[in-house]
Amino acid sequence: KADFILANPPFNISDWGGERLREDVRWRYGIPPAGNANFAWVQHIVHHLSPSGVAGVVLANGSMSSTQNNEGAIRQALIEGVNGAPGVVDCMVALPGQLFYSTQIPVCLWFLARDKSNGIARNAKLRDRQGEILFIDARKLGHMVDRTRKEFSDADIDKITRAYHAWRGEGEAGAYEDVPGFCKAATLEEIKAHGFVLTPGRYVGAADAEDDETPFSVRFAALQAKLDGQLAEAEEMTATLRARLAEVLVNE
Repeated sequence: KADFILANPPFNISDWGGERLREDVRWRYGIPPAGNANFAWVQHIVHHLSPSGVAGVVLANGSMSSTQNNEGAIRQALIEGVNGAPGVVDCMVALPGQLFYSTQIPVCLWFLARDKSNGIARNAKLRDRQGEILFIDARKLGHMVDRTRKEFSDADIDKITRAYHAWRGEGEAGAYEDVPGFCKAATLEEIKAHGFVLTPGRYVGAADAEDDETPFSVRFAALQAKLDGQLAEAEEMTATLRARLAEVLVNE
């Protein structure tokens, strides 16, 4: 058994041999569909965690909301627990697209804990997190490093990890607070009301709008001036293009 597991399994694998593993002992939360291995991976990882083990898993976004082929029931069982198996979903993080070299699709992180009532981090006992799941929406974080790829800065990573560590009760991370538009500690009742869908955007709400004391008339005039400038620039470019096309026709 492992105290820590990090995994980035292949997404939505359909030919994983699930039809031959219907009675596998690992499927304590439900038999995963033969046509998609996402929840087979999750349960395989949970099965190999120690009694206080934790795991971080990268999965396709569909895993947070799919209800096809028993996936919704498995997700509910992973959240609430079933037949003596504890609820293990600790935190969900939605990531922006373009973080990977191999695909530009956005993905999510599942953080799993075999014992949410206990655990030790940096020699400090964690708080009892049963009945809660932390949701973090990190889709607006990151910066483009080239035309096709995005990266998180150290500050972005610190913002995400500090929220999770604080929510778990790690003293060095400070006190946890919900941040509209970014993170929310949701109760199982709230999650049940959303049909056990684990998409962070459903829970974190909208970010607080920044106060803008600039009068509307001033802001509108600035926008109009910007538009006028862009239209004038477009007309100039159009005239230049027409002139060069005319030169091509004359030279022929």
